[in-house]
Amino acid sequence: MTGTSPHRPHHRSDGQSPQDAAGVPAPGTPAYFEDRSPGSGCLPPRAWYAGSDAARISLHGTWRFRLSPTATAHDDSFARPDFDDAYWQDLRVPGHWVLRDSFASDGSYEDAGELPHSGSPVYTNTAYPFPVDPPRVPDENPTGDHRHVFDLPDGWGEGPAVLHFGGVESCARVWLNGQELGHFQGSRLPHEFAVGHLLRPRRNVLAVRVHQWSAGSYLEDQDQWWLPGIFRDVALHRRPAGSVVDHFVHAGFDDVTGHGTLRVDCEPAGRITVPALGLDLPTGRSATLPVRPWSAERPHLYAGELITAGERIPLRIGFRTVRVEGGLLKVNGRRILLRGVNRHEFHPRYGRTLGPEAMRRDLLLMKQHNINAVRTSHYPPHPDFLGLCDELGLWVIDECDLETHGFAQQGWRDNPVDDPRWEPAMLDRARRMVERDKNHPAVILWSLGNECGTGRGLSAMADWMRERDPSRPLHYEGDPSCADTDVYSRMYADHAEVERIGRRAEEPLPDPEADARRRGLPFILCEYAHAMGNGPGGLSEYQRLFETYERCQGGFVWEWIDHGLRQTTPGGEVFHAYGGDFGEELHDGNFVCDGLVFPDRTPSPGLVEFKKVIEPVRIEGAGAAGTVRITNLHDFTDLGHLAFPWAYEVEGEARADGRLAVPVLAPGESAEVRLPAPPGGPDDEGGEAHWTVRAVLAEDTAWARAGHEVAWGQLPAAARRATPPPAATAVPRRGVGNVIVLGPGTFDAATGALCYMDGVRIGGPRLEVWRAPTDNDEAAPWQPEPRPATEWRRIGLHRMRHRVDTVELGPHALEVRCRIAPAGTDLALRTVYRWTADQGRLRLETAVDPEGDWPGPLPRLGVRMAVCGSLGLAQWFGGGPGEGYPDTRAAARVGRWTMPVDALQTPYVRPQENGARPGVRWAQLTRTDGSGLRIEGDPDFFLTARRWSVEELDAARHTTDLKAGERLWLHLDHAQHGIGSQSCGPGVLPQHRLEVAPARFSFVFSSLR
Repeated sequence: MTGTSPHRPHHRSDGQSPQDAAGVPAPGTPAYFEDRSPGSGCLPPRAWYAGSDAARISLHGTWRFRLSPTATAHDDSFARPDFDDAYWQDLRVPGHWVLRDSFASDGSYEDAGELPHSGSPVYTNTAYPFPVDPPRVPDENPTGDHRHVFDLPDGWGEGPAVLHFGGVESCARVWLNGQELGHFQGSRLPHEFAVGHLLRPRRNVLAVRVHQWSAGSYLEDQDQWWLPGIFRDVALHRRPAGSVVDHFVHAGFDDVTGHGTLRVDCEPAGRITVPALGLDLPTGRSATLPVRPWSAERPHLYAGELITAGERIPLRIGFRTVRVEGGLLKVNGRRILLRGVNRHEFHPRYGRTLGPEAMRRDLLLMKQHNINAVRTSHYPPHPDFLGLCDELGLWVIDECDLETHGFAQQGWRDNPVDDPRWEPAMLDRARRMVERDKNHPAVILWSLGNECGTGRGLSAMADWMRERDPSRPLHYEGDPSCADTDVYSRMYADHAEVERIGRRAEEPLPDPEADARRRGLPFILCEYAHAMGNGPGGLSEYQRLFETYERCQGGFVWEWIDHGLRQTTPGGEVFHAYGGDFGEELHDGNFVCDGLVFPDRTPSPGLVEFKKVIEPVRIEGAGAAGTVRITNLHDFTDLGHLAFPWAYEVEGEARADGRLAVPVLAPGESAEVRLPAPPGGPDDEGGEAHWTVRAVLAEDTAWARAGHEVAWGQLPAAARRATPPPAATAVPRRGVGNVIVLGPGTFDAATGALCYMDGVRIGGPRLEVWRAPTDNDEAAPWQPEPRPATEWRRIGLHRMRHRVDTVELGPHALEVRCRIAPAGTDLALRTVYRWTADQGRLRLETAVDPEGDWPGPLPRLGVRMAVCGSLGLAQWFGGGPGEGYPDTRAAARVGRWTMPVDALQTPYVRPQENGARPGVRWAQLTRTDGSGLRIEGDPDFFLTARRWSVEELDAARHTTDLKAGERLWLHLDHAQHGIGSQSCGPGVLPQHRLEVAPARFSFVFSSLR
């Protein structure tokens, strides 16, 4: 492509519907935006490159904008250069007109009237937010008219030029200086027009009409916000004679010889120079020579240049070869393990419009959390993102902008994927992805799309991709037969199924030949560990399967980021909105908030857990025996880039530190390394001690500074010192005002509840089994019954009633017998609180015995109490610093931690159970003057402290619904039910379920003065 192609008229002979001069369909014909074809007037797709000596100008900035409630509210006169748009608004481009931050003014507009959804985001997961009648769309089709006036820079000159659109949702019709160029569909794909013959030195008028709904919308039913607008780059590219029409970099690597082979195909012909390799090579000719290969762990890129008669463009060449061989996915001859995430493009203020800073921040966070792979769900990303993947090192599955999930609701009837009339549009999408991204070494698989069912269109796409680029395998999850793919991909398979697949013992396909073929393919989980709200749980168990069975080559957590849109309350409080917050008539609630980072890109506890689980160095062993075992889990890299500092801690306090001398282990190798002799001291006698060994970067990298922690392990060195309980020397007695006094405690004589502890007011403690259900507790509607939270509410665990049967004073104990039960059932928990004390400490022994036939697990089991809100600083010895639950506590290391109570909270977009610290030996809540309350547990317990009750947390829809009260609510849990990932994936594994059974646990309370 040189940009000299003659302008093609809007009308076509291939099924394109005729239009009159105003763009209104002729009677009985569909509108162009309801045409199944990909569009008209566009140039063929080509490879993207970031730099060139040919001039480019960005057309970003403030455009004029008019929103209409229908596609036919206005004629096309707005495209005339002399049209008066003085009464239009200012809109930032790139942007989405449904997001207020895209407006240069106050964001209000009048043209939309009362039409629902014309000016608001819409979130659905699978359902189409319009009647399903392909390719037709409703008359209520919000349409944005855009105008932009620009001058050419001095020295631009005459000649061919290309107008480039990086992404427009969902259908655009384009005019330049009053001349119609054409229209296109395919929202997350580039489209270009030849415009050199239309350009003027001054006052060029670009007019673009964008429709929210089109025939293309039926191919774009991805789980995300529907956000219309011109949301990616708009630019003008000068194309001088002899400039690059297209080019294809072929750079393979032979792992046996260590040689790379380079060939660059280019139209027109030119030369390739690679100074570091001493290469000056004609295009189309191959050269083979020793090179450093590219991998996600060592992303070595060679700087080169492609030179033609009219243009010089930079190349970044990565030598690598991808093959499916021996039933495994291999790069450069080695099996790789994908520690991946799915990534939508999202910004809480700007939607799918991301700047380079946000893209780089995403990738730096991924690398810093041991993530090595990205699936571009479910469309090609901004091309700059792939350039960053090349530079920083991530494996990429590049996915086509194709999903028809909504047709599943009608048994896939009328699915475009199996309708030959849609095949040209599907092939166009495949071409635009492959041609744009083919020169990125980070891209190791092409993906046909997502959740489209099966059909002939997918086969046509696969055939074209294989012919155009045989160097990359193909991925698609939606066809169990794997007829068009080179890897076996599943989403949300549970642990048991993954193990069967790992053993190549999965359920057979009906066709023996197809079954044998699939059984010989490598396996990946293209989606797993649904990261919605608190979670995901069960990551460690998945990772052990990936490391045990070579066929199981990892997977991609769903997903990277919560898609919460930043909003403010009338009082100025910030929160993040989700489905239903904009008045959508059809929506899927907070299912759009299912990421490892919060909308502002703050890491969630789930990301910290994932980092620990997938760390590429295993540090384990028996610290008491004086050794630690180091295992290198990298695929390509030895451990020479890491240092291994150690620390010896007693009761959470450091006693000594240093560095271990660890051999430079090759990938897959292990070594036993001797620890130094533990330091001794008079204060260490009987104290719980740990060795903590860390793997940190020895030098700065492109993604983190020296000292960045890659992995860690903690080895017990000495067991916990048993704290003797109070000697039960205090005698309970009745006091004035119907109270009972026992040591430092004052109790209500009627209920046996503790009211004061050494003069500090306390409410409780009493048995608690309810927690504000997590998204995983709630579970997806399609999950099998019984879903945890539904069952808990059916039983009545959220409305337990407490009955005191007896309050008895013994010689040295206060004993309170209770029955805790929900209305409407005979289920109950018989509970005995037994209090003993010396003069300074109170000990609570709790015994719980269930009655009745309990049908399932409890959410939690422990006691809760209210304490004074001034106790705002928490310190504890146990798991931390972040939250952890039975199946999400791999990242919790034993230590002595301190933070404000308010910092213990995790601000999930939809409030839910959060903030528990696991394995707590003791905790202290203090005021600024150091006074407060100390709690010791036997056995270890989960500590949760917050300024609102569990009932308030349960009722909240957004973080701004939670208002701090005068009290702190303190939960001391003997046990918690696991988290799982049943918001979309499997539930809690058996070993992490909190089954109903007799339980005994105790706490010792003392005051701090």
